[in-house]
Amino acid sequence: MLYLSTRGHLDRKHFCEILLEGLAPDGGLYLPERYPQVDAATLARWRGVFNGGAPGGYAALAFEVLSLYIDDIPATDLKALCDKTYTEAVYGTAAIVPLKKLEDGFYLEALSNGPTLAFKDMAMQLLGNLFEYELARRGEQLNILGATSGDTGSAAEYAMRGKQGVRVFMLSPHGRMSPFQQAQMFSLMDENIHNIAIEGVFDDCQDIVKAVSNDLAFKRQYKIGTVNSINWARLLAQVVYYFAGYFQATSSDSQKVSFTVPSGNFGNVCAGHVARQMGLPIQTLAVATNENDVLDEFFRTGVYRVRASADTHETSSPSMDISKASNFERFVFDLLGRDGARVKALFGDALSREGRFELGADPVFAEAAMHYGFVSGKSTHADRLATIKDTFERFGVVIDTHTADGVKVARAHARAEIPMIVLETALPIKFAETIVEALGRQPDRPAQFEGIEALPKRVQVMPADAVAVKNYIVQHCADS
Repeated sequence: MLYLSTRGHLDRKHFCEILLEGLAPDGGLYLPERYPQVDAATLARWRGVFNGGAPGGYAALAFEVLSLYIDDIPATDLKALCDKTYTEAVYGTAAIVPLKKLEDGFYLEALSNGPTLAFKDMAMQLLGNLFEYELARRGEQLNILGATSGDTGSAAEYAMRGKQGVRVFMLSPHGRMSPFQQAQMFSLMDENIHNIAIEGVFDDCQDIVKAVSNDLAFKRQYKIGTVNSINWARLLAQVVYYFAGYFQATSSDSQKVSFTVPSGNFGNVCAGHVARQMGLPIQTLAVATNENDVLDEFFRTGVYRVRASADTHETSSPSMDISKASNFERFVFDLLGRDGARVKALFGDALSREGRFELGADPVFAEAAMHYGFVSGKSTHADRLATIKDTFERFGVVIDTHTADGVKVARAHARAEIPMIVLETALPIKFAETIVEALGRQPDRPAQFEGIEALPKRVQVMPADAVAVKNYIVQHCADS
């Protein structure tokens, strides 16, 4: 399996090359040359492999999916990495991603059982093990530069802490994450973990990561890699739980399901797009946004319009306070028939020049819904509070703010004959203030996180300046 850039670069690379690289040399994102097809016989076999979420079933399913895309890691090693990653000891349940039935045909898929209580753990734990494996094989080191709006940072840091050959430099928007999210990251004292709070919004952090990654000389000299969802390996790991959710919600491989995905950066739902392209019987992929509705606007109108920092709302579902969906380029590449030159013109030229592009008048735009199954919706703070309250009162289930956005949008797109699965993105404790506002009570807190907000913190506050971040990386590479 070889990988290509969404912007048409001529190089083709193997999985382990792009694992450590991040962006392609032309600033594009990597995708496989083709999506492997899962036929009816394979789908039936995988249902047996998953075995209803029995011990080891999810790890075995992960190996089956990953094997279709990774041919430069020996199968025995890849299987061992999957077995090491997806364990009941780490995720607290044998099924790893069990479904929670709210009512007939309406489910939550629990993706928040990992070490940092967010869905990012599902991929990040695997990524940490893949990085350590490949770096040891090469005898190299890697400096991971990432940006987080809340959950990616802690998931990456918990996955990489103590890993041999890896340093993490994680950028986050200063003061814009919940106190619990900040404490999860900033209380880590491991020498290979560096937290940098950027004076700005998430998109400023993401722009710095891209600027550094596009400085090819610096990237090569300091071995810069990424754990954001621009990294194909992370997105690939997320494909697995779409299959796992499908197997739990259906009894027959002829049935269809729909998924609703809270989405800011488009990585989580892009994994669903990949699963659907592989042949998983997905009817609808519903993109749920908060007040930062750049994705909802696109799927309604065909206009993709990024917002300036000043126009990016600070909301009660902060992990989705994003106005540049960096993973969106992968879907547009497929939507445009994999025309790399046109994608480069849109994402490399039009966005940087005008901050927007428009496909609404292009006949291909209708394919987003008709062929690829995408729909969308938006949720506000008032919606969030109402949905959290309703879900608790009717089903006795407390959901976090992002999952509430998903549930609200899912209600608008649910069909009686097709199961609807909402991807749960985090545990409610990460957004306790809003839960108290909605329910008048504190959400449950796992014992290991008692008092986390009071722990000492190690974080460097910096301006939104790529040069300053580069200097910080250079300094800390020299110090160790």
